[in-house]
Amino acid sequence: MSDKNEIDKVSGVETTGHEWDGLKELNNPAPRWWLWVFFVTVIWSVGYWILFPSWPTIGGATQGLWGWTSHKKLAADQGEIAEMQRINLGKFSNASLQDIMNDPELYAFAVAGGKAAFKDNCATCHGSGGAGSKGYPNLNDDDWLWGGTLDDIFYTIKHGIRSVGDDSRFSLMTAFGKDGVLKPDEIEAVTDYVLTLSGTTPKDSHVQGQQIFQQNCASCHGADGKGMRDTGAPNLTDKIWLYGGDRQTIRQTVTYARKGVMPAWKGRLDENTIKALTVYVHQLGGGEEDKPAQAPKADPQQEPAGHVGADE
Repeated sequence: MSDKNEIDKVSGVETTGHEWDGLKELNNPAPRWWLWVFFVTVIWSVGYWILFPSWPTIGGATQGLWGWTSHKKLAADQGEIAEMQRINLGKFSNASLQDIMNDPELYAFAVAGGKAAFKDNCATCHGSGGAGSKGYPNLNDDDWLWGGTLDDIFYTIKHGIRSVGDDSRFSLMTAFGKDGVLKPDEIEAVTDYVLTLSGTTPKDSHVQGQQIFQQNCASCHGADGKGMRDTGAPNLTDKIWLYGGDRQTIRQTVTYARKGVMPAWKGRLDENTIKALTVYVHQLGGGEEDKPAQAPKADPQQEPAGHVGADE
């Protein structure tokens, strides 16, 4: 390093005096634009210190002239959301289920609210996406025990299945083996026949099983085994099973019956939440078009089939 920096002959710029293997470092000044950006950031930081909370003190950070805090912003945002909910809830409360389906704004409001309510109240049994599991219906398909229209779904959510209250949907499948209605060989025969309804290769005993089915099961499941929504009896001809469609499971169902319970959400959830849940479940993939007639309720004195096959 020399005592006095020299001027580079090529660029005309003074060197720093540093040299490595014959390469000399030029003392180029910082670009003008960089200096302006630096000065602006300094000025901005001083302004930030004055306007916003910044300097830590013993009693807490300085409040700044604007007094802004993240807590105040959160409260303001929540206030805006609450006001939007208040406006939408006013319209939502007075709208029918069909009105909600025909109004894009109310529909989006219902789906969002229904999704949140579903996770809080229904996902434990039906799964977070409504796919269900053994004993808990898949709400994404189009197979329903009691019907998949808006009115059907609303009624089921509100009053439940085999739950408390006179309005709850009710069906009771006979435990044909446990109650001694059928002998073990008859249960085997009717099991064989039920398997053939969904395409399984028939066995010799299925002829006897068909006779037993017509005498004991057809009043609820129908002579063709396609179920009856009036009694919540599942369709046995498809391959959709709530508890399982293998031979052992069907035999167990015929022997001991199924008596799954869905709680009545009336009194636990308000009417608006039930409406939102109805719209959310309806749009999961299996919702049906509304029909003029209301979903009927089974007569408690009958003994219709329970959850042998299809979804709720």
